[in-house]
Amino acid sequence: MNDSQDWTSPSTRLLAMRRTQLALIAIPAITAVGLLGGTMGSAGLGGLLALAVTAVALAWERLLYRRVRAWAYAERDDDLLVRRGVMIRKLSVVPYGRMQFVDVTAGPFERMFGLATVRMHTAAAASDARIPGLVAAEAARLRDALAALGEAQAAGL
Repeated sequence: MNDSQDWTSPSTRLLAMRRTQLALIAIPAITAVGLLGGTMGSAGLGGLLALAVTAVALAWERLLYRRVRAWAYAERDDDLLVRRGVMIRKLSVVPYGRMQFVDVTAGPFERMFGLATVRMHTAAAASDARIPGLVAAEAARLRDALAALGEAQAAGL
């Protein structure tokens, strides 16, 4: 996809946040499966099941790494480009004049890591342009810039 643009990636904290979320699910699951297998069968069965769940968690972590690296955005004169996707690459082009409003959201995990997600809304029902994992200050700057550009571009219609 168009690599001649000056692409900006989300913060590296996004990967740390995703890994923390995975660990909060994987560690209890590995423990529970290992204990359950150990009590239902033998210690070997428990260890084998725990090893299998660990392998799945490690594979999931690799996928998380690739998914986070796939996100990027580029600000151009008339529009914003947002790219994402590992297996199926998606490039969204959001014209500034078509933006109706811009949201900045931050859930509990995002706030713990000082991150926020910027979401652009247009009249098209299918548009889901969002940029996750931005440092809160960058998210606020981008929101203000997109709002100003949106007003300026819409005024010319």
